[in-house]
Amino acid sequence: MSLKPSRRSFLRRATILAGGAFSAQSIFNQTYGSVFDDLAAKYSGIAPADLAYDEDYWSVIQQGYTASSAPVLNLNNGGVSPSPLVVQQAVERYGQLSNQGPSYYMWKILDQGREPLREKLALLGGADPEEIAINRNATEALNSIIFGLDLNRGDEVIGCYFDYGNMMHAWHQRAKREGIVYKQLSFDFPIEDDDMIVQAYREAITEKTKIIHVTHVINWIGQIMPVKKICQMAHERGIEVIVDGAHSFGLLDFKIPELEGDYFGTSLHKYLSAPIGSGMLWIKKEKISKVWPLLSNGDPQSGNIRKFESIGTRSFPIEQGIGEALNFHNAIGAKRKEERVRYLKNYWAEKALEIPGVKLHASLKAPYSCAIAGVSVAGMSPKELENSLMSRFQIHTVAIPYRNLDCVRVSPHIYTSLSDLDRFVKALSILAAENANFDMGGKGA
Repeated sequence: MSLKPSRRSFLRRATILAGGAFSAQSIFNQTYGSVFDDLAAKYSGIAPADLAYDEDYWSVIQQGYTASSAPVLNLNNGGVSPSPLVVQQAVERYGQLSNQGPSYYMWKILDQGREPLREKLALLGGADPEEIAINRNATEALNSIIFGLDLNRGDEVIGCYFDYGNMMHAWHQRAKREGIVYKQLSFDFPIEDDDMIVQAYREAITEKTKIIHVTHVINWIGQIMPVKKICQMAHERGIEVIVDGAHSFGLLDFKIPELEGDYFGTSLHKYLSAPIGSGMLWIKKEKISKVWPLLSNGDPQSGNIRKFESIGTRSFPIEQGIGEALNFHNAIGAKRKEERVRYLKNYWAEKALEIPGVKLHASLKAPYSCAIAGVSVAGMSPKELENSLMSRFQIHTVAIPYRNLDCVRVSPHIYTSLSDLDRFVKALSILAAENANFDMGGKGA
């Protein structure tokens, strides 16, 4: 008997698959539907802040990530987060389907999944689906806005030196090419005073200021910026605000319109754990028509958010994977996720503070920090610390030798266990002790 599927059975299977991540046949429903139903019943009524400490609950979540058992401990989830297994399976499954006949399965079947995905992303973000465009990352989303807004020579844009590098590069390019004025503020983070930050932006404003660019969660060391207060202050002066939400969407429990910004961009492959190379753009509906798309479109001044999706052939399997990531995220709950990741950050950070020679570069207070923190060891450069953690302890972090920051960035995720963080703290203790001995003339003994 031939094991090769018949044309009829394959087409029937393709039709089921095309139901997508939001159908009863989703990979998440097939794999975890009953598991999460049982969790929901067992932990109903428990406050997210209390559930953050329940290792039995989170051990189930951890098992959904293949990264939870990887030999290398990944503490750079602020760069790119690994996806749960169901997301990986979705990308693989729909990739295989596409390759049975790419132009047919991609454009005729899988393309039908984009509008349901737009609706689910909008629901998570508390936005109108007609304000949501799906793209590849925060850089693409925010560059669409930065290069899409009409500005004249001499118009001013205010940002800060701790915005993401690609965003700063984009503004510098506009300044160099078109003569706009790009002003950047400097801060000594961590800061536990919203008014101090807002006042810095306020004092930088002149009659020529048109745009403020603000990062919701500073990628370098995790400072949560008072975005809503900055937006309110800016709008009182007729200034628009672009919000970089690369590190906040899928991590913090908020709705995009509540920030009161005009434009918002994010990467979905960070704390939402969507496939690598996925992002989202939000523009307030009445402002869509004034923003030119980054890539050409037949009607570039239309009010249709889809004009920002004219990128040619794109990855439909990745879009299906985003849907499965949303299923996984929503089954946990945004507030539960935020509280757990903040607890993990504080768990290791509080222990690290007790180690002589170790310095923390982040706040421990909830309004100012969640997942990301910087840490340094006396006597070691950031790169030396990063390399030692990896080569000796198989712990992946990233060095931040930037301006007045000299640290490594540490960012756990919901699949990170307490034993993982104990391993990291032990490594810090060993390195701090060795360098203390070296400084005292012990030559590392």
